Amino acid sequence: MSKEETTKNVWVTTHGDQWAVKIAGEAKPLKVFDRKTDAMEFAKERAKEEKTELISQKRDGKINLKDSYGHDSRKTKG
Repeated sequence: MSKEETTKNVWVTTHGDQWAVKIAGEAKPLKVFDRKTDAMEFAKERAKEEKTELISQKRDGKINLKDSYGHDSRKTKG
């Protein structure tokens, strides 16, 4: 993958009592939501647009989901 193709992952993480959608390496969240489901919907669309990975954390900070929306290396046919 060339440097131009490199995209940053989209994260769903806590933001106080709310949920934030962030781009890896960015200080400010893209958007903040009251409900995690709303944050996940927004983050999924963003990850699809950017052809990158969506990573979601639980309130304790542990990763509970990773979905890739592009640049996968496919090792098997199908």
